[in-house]
Amino acid sequence: MRLFSQDTKVQALRGVPLFEGLSRQEFVQLERICEDLEVEQGKVLCQEGQIGHEFFVIVEGKVQVTRKGRRVATLTSGDFLGEIAMVTDMPRTATATAETPVRLFVLTPREFHAMLDQNPKVERKVLRALAQRLARTSSDPTLV
Repeated sequence: MRLFSQDTKVQALRGVPLFEGLSRQEFVQLERICEDLEVEQGKVLCQEGQIGHEFFVIVEGKVQVTRKGRRVATLTSGDFLGEIAMVTDMPRTATATAETPVRLFVLTPREFHAMLDQNPKVERKVLRALAQRLARTSSDPTLV
């Protein structure tokens, strides 16, 4: 079921650092492989410590993020989570739970990797953005 327009999804994806540098056409390709979802209050989107695979973009509603049982953030419209899960098999660092009914869209690695296989230019842009983001957040002074 389609809940969101192409423009809504493309605009939301533009705000994700992992996708910076993509062209309008590349964002449209990405938008086409996202699945629209509605989740009820209390639904756990991802669980701390478990291997994650989904990337979520919130369009409406509130998502509570907890780490070791303590609230660390509240995500709302335009926020996203799980982008690192798209490219790694690392355990989730937090639990995300719908605090209200939430409308969102989700991208899974299977579709994402298939798109990257078909478009190596997008893969290079994503990898470049990921490397830049990791370098910015690293405490290693040699990663400049």
